[in-house]
Order: sequence, then structure tokens, then C-alpha cells
Amino acid sequence: MKFIATSLVIPVYNEQANLEELVRRCIAVCDAQGDSYEIILVDDGSRDRSREILRELAAKHSNNLVVVLLNRNYGQHPAVMAGLAQSRGNVVVTLDADLQNPPEEIPKLLAAVADGCDVVGSVRMQRKDSFFRRMPSRILNAIVRKTTGVMMTDYGCMLRAYRRNIVDAILQCPERSTFIPILANGFSAKSTEVHVEHAERVNDDSKYSVWKLINLQFDLLTSMTAFPLRLLSIVGVILSVVGFSAGIFLAVMRLIQGPGWAAEGVFTIFAGLFIFTGFQLFGLGLVGEYLSRVYDDVRGRPRYFVEEILNLDGDPGSVPEKAVINIAKTGENKS
Repeated sequence: MKFIATSLVIPVYNEQANLEELVRRCIAVCDAQGDSYEIILVDDGSRDRSREILRELAAKHSNNLVVVLLNRNYGQHPAVMAGLAQSRGNVVVTLDADLQNPPEEIPKLLAAVADGCDVVGSVRMQRKDSFFRRMPSRILNAIVRKTTGVMMTDYGCMLRAYRRNIVDAILQCPERSTFIPILANGFSAKSTEVHVEHAERVNDDSKYSVWKLINLQFDLLTSMTAFPLRLLSIVGVILSVVGFSAGIFLAVMRLIQGPGWAAEGVFTIFAGLFIFTGFQLFGLGLVGEYLSRVYDDVRGRPRYFVEEILNLDGDPGSVPEKAVINIAKTGENKS
């Protein structure tokens, strides 16, 4: 297998308006670096013309472009995992296809890797997203820093770089619910961040609906740490102490003031019961989130199914054999 210095892995979902410019700019950046490279575009079940455009681009840039077509939409992180499985570069860079992560910022990440870092994240400067996207992201980043102990600023930015050994370690992890940046930091001996520009979204809207963002937050919190369960236990102990103290107080006041005073506080008791019941239901739901992920991992189903791979040179990487439906070699990768 020939040496490849850098692999770009880019998940694609309904990005027909951006693909040609994305590939043009990525090729320009990689050519300027002067090292061998490959660009891996993973179509995550797009419903627009993205697949047709990817086929055209694969035929046009057969030396440097690998296209992985998944049979349906699995989500951003499974699509990235599919790309990582096909990557062969000593350094792997991931970025979004919407051009909000400018490809021209990639050399900053590669320079940090050259300085000895295993994982390089990026911090979006003057972020162009709306307030309703920025604020939840800040809260989530703070929670992740607290629960994982890794003090990185912007976990939500897909523009990141990983050394080959980190990518290989990630691919050995079989769990279904995977948040790649946190997983990579768990294997990294040295991580850092670089400041990058953030562009306006020009040609389309965000692919993340409110529901998808909520699911992503649950995946993040429950797949990498047991901190929410510990927090729930702490809250349960505090509520139990408060409830026990309130019970003693009510008993004493009933003896002092008589039964009439206690009857007047019946609605307060009911209100307290509703509050405690709400916490119990919340706790059961949280436990259910963990159990559902255990259930998914026990079943051991593939994260994705690859329908076709274009311009693949050699074996289909680390993709499980049962997850590959068809592999089409439309050209040799000669970079």
C-alpha cells in the first residue's frame, strides 16, 4: 500500500450546492501542502443530487478522490466512522461539507500535528451561527469539560485532525453511540486546539433539526461518561434528606399547633410529592437512556452499510465485510 500523508474525511448529506466548490478548495489546499493526500467523501443517504455530483467528481478526480456511498442516512458520526475506516493517511482531518469550516484552515491543524500533537481540535472564531445554536453549544461544551476532564473549548466543530494511531484506536471501539472528538481525546497523549475562521452558511440551512441536536446531546453525555448517573444519585440523596427533614418539621408543628395547622399544609405536601415524582421519572428516563445504549451494543449491529465505494485503491479498509454491499473500483488512486 502506497504512502499517503493526509486524508480528508468529509460526511455529506444533501450538499449538492457546495460539493464542487468544496472539492476544488480542498484539492487546492492539499496541492499547496506538497504531500500525498486523499479526499474521502461519505454520502450519508442524501436525497438531493449529491450522489450524482459525487459520481461525477469521482470520475473527474480519480487520483485523489474516494467516494463512499451509504445505503441510507445514519447520522454524521457514523458517516465519519465510515470515512475513517477507508482512510490511509498518517494524519486524518475531518470537516463538514457545508463550507462553514473553510478548507483553507487545514494547514493550521497539520502544523499542530507536526509539532507533536495526537489530536488537534479547532475553535471557531466569530462564529456565524444563530444565538440559539451558540448558547446550547457553550453549555454543552462546559458540561463535557466537567465530565471528561479534557479542557477543550469547542467540541462541536468538526474541523479536527488525528494521528493514524488515534484513528486506528477509534476504529477498534465497537460501541454504537460514539462521539468521536471525546473518544479520540481518551486515547491522546497530547491534545491541543487552534483558532480557525468560521464562514456563513450560504447555500442551504443546517442539517441539524432541534430533535437531532437533542439526540446528539444525549449521545454525547451517555456514551462517554457515567457522570449523569452519579449526579442523579447525589440529587436523590439531597432530596431524601430534604424530604425527611420536612417530615420531621411537619410532625413537630402538628404537635405544637394541632391538627388544624397540618391540614392547611396538605397542598404543600402534594406539591412536594409532585416534585419528587418528577425527579424520579427523570431518573428513570436517564437510566433508560443508558440501558438503550447497552441494548444497542449487545445486539452488535453494524453502524452503517456501505452501498458502493468509488476510486478505492486496495482493500476496503476496516469496514466489516458484512457492512459492504458492493465495491466499485472506477479508477486507481495514484497520488
